Amino acid sequence: MRIVVTGANGYIGSHLTKTLLDMNCSVVAVDITTNLIDTRAEIRKDNIYDKGKNFYEEWQNPDVVIHLACKDVPVHNSLWHINSISDNFYFIKNLIDNGCKHIITIGSMHDVGYYEGAVSENVPPNPRTFYGISKDTLRRLIEVYISDKEVTYQHLRFFYTYGDDEQSSGSIFSKILQMEKQGQTTFPFTDGQNEFDYIHINELTKQIAAVAFQTEISGIINCCSGKPIKIKDKVESFIKENNLKIKPAYGQFPSRQYDSPCIYGDNKKITEILKTSNKVNL
Repeated sequence: MRIVVTGANGYIGSHLTKTLLDMNCSVVAVDITTNLIDTRAEIRKDNIYDKGKNFYEEWQNPDVVIHLACKDVPVHNSLWHINSISDNFYFIKNLIDNGCKHIITIGSMHDVGYYEGAVSENVPPNPRTFYGISKDTLRRLIEVYISDKEVTYQHLRFFYTYGDDEQSSGSIFSKILQMEKQGQTTFPFTDGQNEFDYIHINELTKQIAAVAFQTEISGIINCCSGKPIKIKDKVESFIKENNLKIKPAYGQFPSRQYDSPCIYGDNKKITEILKTSNKVNL
């Protein structure tokens, strides 16, 4: 199977590329920087927003394109997210117009906005950040565009990812590791009572791969653990597992206004996909 991964040098993209290669896929790894990409991949430094290129043909007619590329991910209200909506839509449109039949885009729980409890794929989105708005808007535009076309379209909603956090950027776990290296003994934090859905990077990439290998289940798909855990508990277990000395100073920061006290993914859909993938020995 030939798969394109855009944003392949990123935290999730580089791990996904390796997972797909380990599954004996042919992977075209696309990014403007390439130092973290597994060298077994076909590595390309393409400007995916160049409207004059037929990337589907240049990438030798891939079976599926997984569009991970996204700038300023940790900065949820960066204007880049709004300014990039059109560019991302025309990139996907270009692929479809030139023959691509399977597209995967990426969103997150920020697509949903403020919500309490288990988020199913049917929960109406009400994003409260530019990041969430841009991802949800792109999804809606693509859904309209493919409504009269024979194209499999899947939009994956990621929740909170952890693991190998020295490579990650922007997560609380990567920041903890950085502060430990700097010799800090404490770090300011919220009260830690919010409950979120955490998924290890290796499990996440397996879920993405399982989605890419099938076309029967499409639309919005949650990639998640399906279990809420207090951020306080997760941070403390992370510190213990990594033998760190640094400690959180709780209550020094307020929680973000758009963060729910408890939000996690309903994982029924992805569980069904994983069961099918296990039967074919993915």
